[in-house]
Amino acid sequence: MTLDIEHLRSWIGRTERLDDIATLAPLRALAATLDRDDAPPAAGDAIAPIWHWLYFLPMARQSAIGADGHPQRGGFLPPVPLPRRMWAGSRIQFLAPLRAGQALERLSCVEDVRVKEGRTGALVFVKVQHEIRGDGVPAIVEEQDIVYRDMPAPGEPAPAPTPAPADAQWERRVQPDDVLLFRYSALTFNGHRIHYDRKYVTEVEGYPGLVVHGPLIDTLLLDLLRRQLPDAQLKTFQFRAVKPLFDTAPFVVCGRQEDAETVRLWARTEDGHLTMDATATLY
Repeated sequence: MTLDIEHLRSWIGRTERLDDIATLAPLRALAATLDRDDAPPAAGDAIAPIWHWLYFLPMARQSAIGADGHPQRGGFLPPVPLPRRMWAGSRIQFLAPLRAGQALERLSCVEDVRVKEGRTGALVFVKVQHEIRGDGVPAIVEEQDIVYRDMPAPGEPAPAPTPAPADAQWERRVQPDDVLLFRYSALTFNGHRIHYDRKYVTEVEGYPGLVVHGPLIDTLLLDLLRRQLPDAQLKTFQFRAVKPLFDTAPFVVCGRQEDAETVRLWARTEDGHLTMDATATLY
């Protein structure tokens, strides 16, 4: 497949502005999905870090949905013709807490589009920056890395796994299942079929099972931190997806406080392979 990189790079600088309200129902629903025993949220309560992903959801019309369940390519993001799309990582700054009931505003900009040659062919990296305000006050700055790639060739060997750190201070075992993945897809209005359509994900995309959402893994990592350090105030959070997880086996979210300001977080398979690598810094 030939990529017209100059056409794709013409999306650099494209902007989008969205408004939302930090309603209570998604906060209650995510707490239940994470099996938390929180008091019901009330207007004015601080929203947990990265729970802003419950808002500004993509709401393409049904007629504009592609075969994979995602909105068709184009619009704010460039129309990269490669079939697989992955949220590969983010770098997030927390400037002020968002609060339930606030009027929210998100200003987004496509900052870069570039092509690299990977082991399996061309990879297109799209970098997007989001600035989020609550009642007009700057609250979050997030840079997202979105990666597009081709389908692997039949019989292509999987890349060698990366060993996860073996010195976790905290661990929590997670059993992903259809219900957990469906609830998170519903909460984030994510129609991507790899998370709920077993026939599609195994027969079309060639995965061994339903794919666990990367943002769900990151939410579970920060939930582990909240359970261990409930009074911690996050300054930054960054993560990098290393290897996909599937609903065919449990996985483990892990953490270690490295010093007063830094917490290392990661997810691993039960046999010790790294799947998500993250770092949080505290005020």
